[in-house]
This record gives sequence, C-alpha cells and structure tokens, in this order.
Amino acid sequence: MTLVTEAERPVRRAPGGKGRRRVMDHGAWFLVLPALIPILVLSVGPLLYGILLSFTDAQSGRTQPTQWIGALNFRDLLHDTLFWESFRIGLVWAVGVTVPQFLLALGLALLLNEDLRLRWLARALAIVPWAMPEVVVGVMWRLVYNPDAGILNETIRDLGLGDGRDWLSGLGTALPAVIVVGIWAGMPTTTVALLAGLQNTPRELHEAAAVDGAGAWRRFRTVTWPALRPVALSITALNLIWNFNSFALVYVLTSGGPGGRTRLPMLFAYEEAFRYGQFGYAAAMGCVMVAVISILLALFLAGRLKGGDEA
Repeated sequence: MTLVTEAERPVRRAPGGKGRRRVMDHGAWFLVLPALIPILVLSVGPLLYGILLSFTDAQSGRTQPTQWIGALNFRDLLHDTLFWESFRIGLVWAVGVTVPQFLLALGLALLLNEDLRLRWLARALAIVPWAMPEVVVGVMWRLVYNPDAGILNETIRDLGLGDGRDWLSGLGTALPAVIVVGIWAGMPTTTVALLAGLQNTPRELHEAAAVDGAGAWRRFRTVTWPALRPVALSITALNLIWNFNSFALVYVLTSGGPGGRTRLPMLFAYEEAFRYGQFGYAAAMGCVMVAVISILLALFLAGRLKGGDEA
C-alpha cells in the first residue's frame, strides 16, 4: 500500500472559486460607483465636452449651427499675444504666491509646533482665512485697499508716510497687492500640512541631535527638513496648481484690471466665453492650460517616484 504524504496530496479547490471571486469583483465595483459617478459626471464629462468644443466655432447668440473647424482655434491661440501675456502673469502670480506662502507657513508651523502658552488659540487663529470663502476674502481686502477709507492708506497717513494710493488700480501696484492677498488666503492650508509633518517627526531624533551638540539650524537641516521634505514637495506642487488656476479671488479684487495687469489665464478664458461669447476659443484656452498643468504634474510625480526608488 502506497502512502501519500501531505506534500504530494492534491489540493482540492472549493467549488465555484472563480465565480465567487468574480462576484466579489462586481461587488467592489458596486461599492465604488457612488464615488465614481459624480467624478465622471462633474469632472470627466465636462472635460471631454470642453475638448470637443475646442475644435468647433461655437459662439453665443449665433443662429447658424456650430461647425467643426479642427485645430483653427489652437492656431489662432499660438498668435494671440494677449493670451500668452495672461499666461506669463499667471506664472508670476503662481510663483509669487506659492514661494512666500511656503516660507511664511513653514515659519508659522515651526512656531506652532513649539510648546507655547495659548498655542491652541494661535492654531485656531491661523486657520481663520481657510474658513472664509474667497469672495468674502476678496471683498474684505478691497475694503483694506480702499483708496479713501481703507485701513492701509489710513495707517500710512497716520504714520506720516504720504497720502496713500489706489493699490488695486495702479499699474505697478495691482499685481503685488493681489499677490499679498493670495499669500494670506492660502497660508492656512500650507501651515496645517507642514505642522502635520512636523508632528510626525520623532522627538527622540531632535533630542539625540541636541545631545550631540547640534544647534537649532543644524537640527532643522539634518533632522526636521529630511522628514518634512515629502510633505513640503507635495503641498508646493498642489499650491502651484491651485494658484495658477485661481479665479474667484482675483476676479473679486480687480476683475483682471487695470489694463490686464492681473488678468490670469482663467480670467482671460472667462472673458472670451461669457463676455464675448467665443465658447470654442475659450475651450481651446482651457485645453492648453490643462495640458500644461498635466505635464508639470507628470514631471513632479515622475521625480517623486524616482526619488522613492532611489531611497
């Protein structure tokens, strides 16, 4: 009689294994659908429609049917100096807001991470701009910049530094004034992200570095920043995208003026679509902006993945 060992014993599979796995896969898709449908309807659908619209001569108020014109809108866009000027302003705005915003938020996060008195109150006050809608922020800062009764000009007059100026209407002051508002409005998001990264850094590393005689700057450079770098890179990339796509804040403050000095690409596309009725041309602008942002995001993700592999 031949004995069969456990290793040689044939494995019996449960009946209907593949069918059960297929049912589980369908169940997983069924659970994902409530979150997937809004994304398809509200994001993917309008994006595809906008791409389709960019290849037509769609206009508002015309009686003739919309015609397919191919890449004509994109060809005209290449020679549109006003659009590329708005693109340059958008880059200046995005970088001008993101970089100071990060530096100030980093300093504030380091301060809020210390064991200070009334730290809870300081943390609550730090996120106040985050709780305010962009339209409210814009209206509030318009009052601050008011040339006649604004608190900024009143302070300048009280200090004897001059009579003040119309900050949002001056050709040389409008964009810097709007950038200041963008920095103030976006600081809470960056501060909270960096503060979360700081609190995930083990205190034992700081204590060990202090025992070894490392000063505050050296501890930050060798302990804090390496642990904080992934969060810093992620929030900076997101802030660049968010700031480049800004619309409501700048629209409320200046509506793109004066003389187009604060006309961001989104504002330019909005004017072409809803002021001049050129829906096809505005859709082509949107496609270009989506393409540029997608390329920048792909480069960032590729760099992150490469850095993760090397680590």
